[in-house]
Amino acid sequence: MPTIRFLLADGAELAVEAQNGRTLMETALEHSVPGIIAECNGSAACATCHVVLPEEILLALGPISEHENDMLDFAEAPRESGSRLSCQIKVSDALDNISVRVPAA
Repeated sequence: MPTIRFLLADGAELAVEAQNGRTLMETALEHSVPGIIAECNGSAACATCHVVLPEEILLALGPISEHENDMLDFAEAPRESGSRLSCQIKVSDALDNISVRVPAA
């Protein structure tokens, strides 16, 4: 199982084991990661699961969808170059040991 490291807005780090095939959002909710609200429960309609990923992972994930891109404009925290909706990122072994930053909101 991949390990995902959530870097919290207060500077704390929460390392959790994630199941392949689940989303980063589902993983965050299962482990009560602060700052991941997921009001729309993963339908990419609220941007309350906004995270910031490292550039090297963004390249491996491929292009962001137009819908996700538009939704990030509504995130409470300012959008950054690595911003993504965690509900749109599937966990795989390629994400093992990545650090996912949860922006302050």
